[in-house]
Amino acid sequence: MTRPESIHLDHNATTPVADEVADAMWPYLTEHWGNPSSSSPGGVRARGAVDRAREQVAALVGAHPDEIVFTSGGTEANNLAVRGVAAVATCHAALTSSVEHPATQAPLAHLREQGWRVHELPVDAASRVRLEEVPMVPLGLGTLILAHNETGAIQPVADFAEQVRSAGGVVHADAAQAVGKVPVSVEDLGVDLLSVAGHKVYAPKGVGALYVRRGTSLAPVLRGAGQEGGLRPGTENVPGIVALGAAAELAGSLLDSEGPRQAVLRDLLWDRLAHAIPNLRRVSPAEGCLPNTLMVAAPGRVGAEVLEEIPHLAASTGSACHSGVHSPSTALLAMGVDHDTALGALRLSLGRSTTRDDVSRAGDALTAALSG
Repeated sequence: MTRPESIHLDHNATTPVADEVADAMWPYLTEHWGNPSSSSPGGVRARGAVDRAREQVAALVGAHPDEIVFTSGGTEANNLAVRGVAAVATCHAALTSSVEHPATQAPLAHLREQGWRVHELPVDAASRVRLEEVPMVPLGLGTLILAHNETGAIQPVADFAEQVRSAGGVVHADAAQAVGKVPVSVEDLGVDLLSVAGHKVYAPKGVGALYVRRGTSLAPVLRGAGQEGGLRPGTENVPGIVALGAAAELAGSLLDSEGPRQAVLRDLLWDRLAHAIPNLRRVSPAEGCLPNTLMVAAPGRVGAEVLEEIPHLAASTGSACHSGVHSPSTALLAMGVDHDTALGALRLSLGRSTTRDDVSRAGDALTAALSG
């Protein structure tokens, strides 16, 4: 029996490296391997490639090139933002949400251990923060995810930033899931810091960036030489940085076409599933959501077990498994989703390669598994 062709609906977990991106980075893996801190001809070439990539990433988020600091990924960018601000802050209070990514939650937990007060804003049923509950106290830092990694809900970062700034705080946004999928402007958002993850935007794993607004006080987390304006020491990952630059430029050229195309396919998938499975719940909001993201939940089922029945479908669940016991996503529980429904959550995230046929086959496979 022929195995069905695989369907990748897990682009929020990671994306393939785009052909244009691989082509751009390849010479810096093979021919042009100079150290960008060196004054040799090879080093000068490498420095020029890094500078070009800095311009490309800056253009995607509406920043100045000298405001882009390259990192090893979104997690390091979040740590540099949160811990870097904390190291120089005079007010030891932070504001965030109850549905942040672990790459933000963990450094905030570290701040708590250092004596910081961290206030988590509750969220509504669409996983958006309830800004009416912002405490009226001085702040050192505010950090909010721009687009939620599970539900795809886009947060009111501009309004959040205004409130944090009025309380004296520095504002950070984790934009790992948003960049390349929806327009992102650091000026429109009003943020001081913004994180980018390469492997979410068709670049390789192991490279990312942090936007640092000019004049923002930030201390390095790592100690070493003076690369990246003294904020991120260590010899730059030139091939990865070149790849991120190429990916940023490609993403910018596709924003107007890919977002609407993927949104049509996402809604087609939802209509197909909702028609076939009457009790299926749409967890992702219908409005104000990433165009590629659909999280659904089937009460009475366990998402991981559903996916085990469809080995040719790559997707994510809304639960974690420890020692054979499944536990629901804390973000879904924070939204008010009940325990049993949250266990049945599935995140289906489309990408540039997703076709109408993929959606049709995924719909059929999910319907069969969820109806069984």
